[in-house]
Amino acid sequence: MSLGYAEKLSYIEDVGNVGMVEYFDASHLLREKIERLAIMIKKSKHLVVFTGAGISTSCGIPDFRGPKGIWTLQREGKALPEASLPFHRAMPSLTHMALVELEKAGILKFVISQNVDGLHLRSGIPREKLAELHGNSFMETCPSCGVEYFRDFEVETIGLKETSRRCSDEKCGGRLRDTVLDWEDALPPKEMDPAEKHCKQADIVLCLGTSLQITPACNLPLKAIRGGGKVVIVNLQKTPKDKKAALVIHGFVDKVIAGVMDQLNLQIPPFIRIDLFQIIIMQGLSLDKRYVNWTLQVASAHGQKATLPFIRSVEVSFLDKEDYKAAILDRQPFRLKRRTAYNKAFEMVLKLNFGDGCGCSSLEIDVPVDFKVKFFLSHFHGKYHFLFENSRRHFGFNRLLQLR
Repeated sequence: MSLGYAEKLSYIEDVGNVGMVEYFDASHLLREKIERLAIMIKKSKHLVVFTGAGISTSCGIPDFRGPKGIWTLQREGKALPEASLPFHRAMPSLTHMALVELEKAGILKFVISQNVDGLHLRSGIPREKLAELHGNSFMETCPSCGVEYFRDFEVETIGLKETSRRCSDEKCGGRLRDTVLDWEDALPPKEMDPAEKHCKQADIVLCLGTSLQITPACNLPLKAIRGGGKVVIVNLQKTPKDKKAALVIHGFVDKVIAGVMDQLNLQIPPFIRIDLFQIIIMQGLSLDKRYVNWTLQVASAHGQKATLPFIRSVEVSFLDKEDYKAAILDRQPFRLKRRTAYNKAFEMVLKLNFGDGCGCSSLEIDVPVDFKVKFFLSHFHGKYHFLFENSRRHFGFNRLLQLR
């Protein structure tokens, strides 16, 4: 979970048990349990996975109730733990990507998450097969038409409040709201209803990295038992539901799931992150029609006012160095204003310098401009990819530029 998210929550005295002791199964016992779990999953007809903060700790996101969890340190009067990287840069873990493969293989039918980090959706789990009970820090929704907007930046509010953006549907234009619940907010039926339905249908509900303390979410897995299904819990701490589980595994979630995937002969796919940006050129003809006053902006695909979290600066240069002066844009919004003769075609070179965490430090894009050919608002669309595999990040670029 995000430390920012935790700090935005309303104060509450009782957050349940914290500072919980971690337990680790002996290596031989862990192997036996992994093999048993793999057999159960292989035989399963309707597997549902229920996840908590423990699935994201390997992504650099602190949990809440562990020995160094957010709630634990708060209760002890200590400083909050420091996340190893900004929230928007967290990448799906090995377990997140294993669930993607299980879904593609037709084994995993539904995922229920208590997390707000957005990593299940970012990993590739289809939205229709995911219930985010407590919301998503990167999601905005339009209460008027129901459209969801999945952002590459963390939405600034929580508690289902209005944000600073509006629905992009011209027929709607409603004010967007965040989707993250505060303590007093009820679980949304849109998420709760399918979660309950799938738990009732499940022959196995696999609980990963959750203390199963937050109600009413923690009671969802038990609905499988009433229908003849089984509950399996993988967590480092003991939970109130352990006695009702068919199998309890005390071990790191990533290690357990990696072992299960190996037993099932399934490959865990690498994570490829896709973020979009726009290269926008806006122009206006001078009164004497001899010059064009134009503005270049490198902007987020989520809107010109949205931040670009991965771009540190933009260097603008021109092939015709005699007529045009180069510039370095080192603050957002990345915007440059120039004046050009109307009949003058030219070519810009944009060097995008990326921030920490990108395997590639920069990227150059050639942008030809001829205002006589097309005189209107022009957009160039780019797509950049982040590949995450075995804790290594690589950077690549697909050049998908088009003028429209």
